[in-house]
Amino acid sequence: MSFPLLTATAVLPAVGAIVTAAVPAARRTAAKWLALLVSLATLVLAITVMVRFDPDGDRYQLTESHAWIADFGVRYELGVDGIAVALIALTALLIPFIILAGWHDADPLETGNRRWRPTQGFFALILAVEAMVIISFEATDVFLFYIFFEAMLIPMYFLIGGFGDRAHAGSEENAAAQRSYAAVKFLLYNLVGGLIMLAAVIGLYVVAGNFSLQEIAEARANGSLDMATNTERWLFLGFFFAFAVKAPLWPLHTWLPNAMGEATAPVAVLITAVVDKVGTFAMLRFCLQLFPEASKWATPAILVLAVISIIYGALLAVGQRDIKRLVAYASISHFGFIIMGIFAMTSQGQSGATLYMVNHGISTAALMLVAGFLISRRGSRLIADYGGVQKVAPVLAGTFLIGGLATLSLPGLAPFVSEFLVLVGTFARYPVIGIIATFGIVLAALYVLVLYQRTMTGPVKPEVATMPDLRVRELVVVAPLVALLIFLGVYPKPITDIVNPAVKQTMSDVQKKDPQPEVEAAK
Repeated sequence: MSFPLLTATAVLPAVGAIVTAAVPAARRTAAKWLALLVSLATLVLAITVMVRFDPDGDRYQLTESHAWIADFGVRYELGVDGIAVALIALTALLIPFIILAGWHDADPLETGNRRWRPTQGFFALILAVEAMVIISFEATDVFLFYIFFEAMLIPMYFLIGGFGDRAHAGSEENAAAQRSYAAVKFLLYNLVGGLIMLAAVIGLYVVAGNFSLQEIAEARANGSLDMATNTERWLFLGFFFAFAVKAPLWPLHTWLPNAMGEATAPVAVLITAVVDKVGTFAMLRFCLQLFPEASKWATPAILVLAVISIIYGALLAVGQRDIKRLVAYASISHFGFIIMGIFAMTSQGQSGATLYMVNHGISTAALMLVAGFLISRRGSRLIADYGGVQKVAPVLAGTFLIGGLATLSLPGLAPFVSEFLVLVGTFARYPVIGIIATFGIVLAALYVLVLYQRTMTGPVKPEVATMPDLRVRELVVVAPLVALLIFLGVYPKPITDIVNPAVKQTMSDVQKKDPQPEVEAAK
């Protein structure tokens, strides 16, 4: 029996979460180091998965399959394609930076009365989320996927509600109320989506007789499973609704600004750079593969919603006064690009969307974590409370600028390649949608450059005059992310080589071919 590499990659952070939570309260520093070491070991396993994966091999590799609930056809089935490998690597890469960036976020607080904050619980919850996200990317049994798709809401609820941002205007009671509101809103939105998906999962079992993604997809392909048109459409809508809430897609997005605004910066990165990627990933793996005809039927409406997300999110970002909420609305715009690329039904669009998931995770982590370091120094999230930071903290300002330029997809930085592919792929089949979406790029330049101008340039405000520059720990967090943004901006081939074969197979699932150019290239 071969070593269960995929299981180990998910189980290691889960066990690490349990052990970290059990560390005595007096050994908070030991709990932090334990969580960091576990996350680094998980990264090693994720790199091993990437190395052992053969892009030219079988669609699903490193597979594991064991009986679980035999009476209901539920199995413990794992397998990864190129898209899953890239997102597992992204998750495992970001978690150590999230832990380092949040090193002091759960330390005990001194307010009017001493408040105890369970430091061990904070880092244990982060590892628990990592474990659940990774196994969601690995699961090829629909029921197994659903369990962890929903289970990750529990640790995220406590991370948002129990460990909120300290830079909050007003009293501690008001801050706690805002955190509680954001956490409950996050939970309710995603629970509603999950309950609708559960009904669709049960309906899929009634129709197919099992939960195996591969068996159902093969039966659809060879004609042995023929779903009625209306049945397929209703099942598709049940799955897609849950994924659109997680993504988040307009108009199901309203929980995200609250959650990211009230969470600490590292937890905000965990939400938008890691957890939300499960929604867009699942659209590719489950919606398109299980319901190809319904996916094509819903494409026009989904593309309209995606374009609305792009423009709406960017416009709201332009008008924000809160740094973290600005990044949240920018992420809504970016997720619109990802979903547009998925449902453009072209290889360029889907390759760009997958690459966008990776690049958005890195760029958002860079921008939000530096913003978190900035906010922790000043104690305010309001843009108006800053000014002239680049004169007193030039390294902080420089890394903030690079993160912002990556967010607006500047050529030479990683997100540009993915955004370009999404737009090219969309324009090839839906030129009007592609043209409208390009306005999102213009708006991105506006909200990023205005943010930088108002916070980093101009006269030095007295409140930031003594602001220290980035410390060693913070540089360790930011420098690798900046390096990755530059490297993948000029050489995205390591990622595209992994994901392109999986994209071709997805295009085959929906029986779509790329449009041919109207004008042939000169020979």
